[in-house]
Amino acid sequence: MKIKEGDKIPNSEFYYLDESDVLKKIFTSELFDNNKTIVIGVPGAFTKVCSAKHLPGYVNNFEVAKKKGISKIICVSVNDPNVMKAWGDSQKVENKIFMAADPYCEFTKSIGADIDRFDRGQGMRSTRYTMLVENNIATKIKAEEDTATCEISAAENFLDSI
Repeated sequence: MKIKEGDKIPNSEFYYLDESDVLKKIFTSELFDNNKTIVIGVPGAFTKVCSAKHLPGYVNNFEVAKKKGISKIICVSVNDPNVMKAWGDSQKVENKIFMAADPYCEFTKSIGADIDRFDRGQGMRSTRYTMLVENNIATKIKAEEDTATCEISAAENFLDSI
């Protein structure tokens, strides 16, 4: 990843479906301004490790995160907003996790988390990471060496480190 601890988060757009399933767009600067946010970057919605460990870990540890002063948890994937909404519903994220679609890989590329998965039939994807963002500044970043693992970016380990 090219973004480093202490760097400002580049301003990019995320897409999502609101409670009425209306497509909305929001800028990262709006999401990260004046709060303490955990961003989890995943290779893909509905994928094995993402669905079994990464996302559910943050859903299950939502209260622990709140006690540490976290105001938002955002899950980012290079998928479309419909897929992110369906995945969030299937994982019962409710209002705990904001499911942010990065369909054009704009945010993911801007932080240097993009990874070519064309040989696997997936196109451009994201590496697996968890990042703490405080008022638009990345203050802690834990990126996995291999997208098939979720150890240093897992909720329990990341929350213990902050």
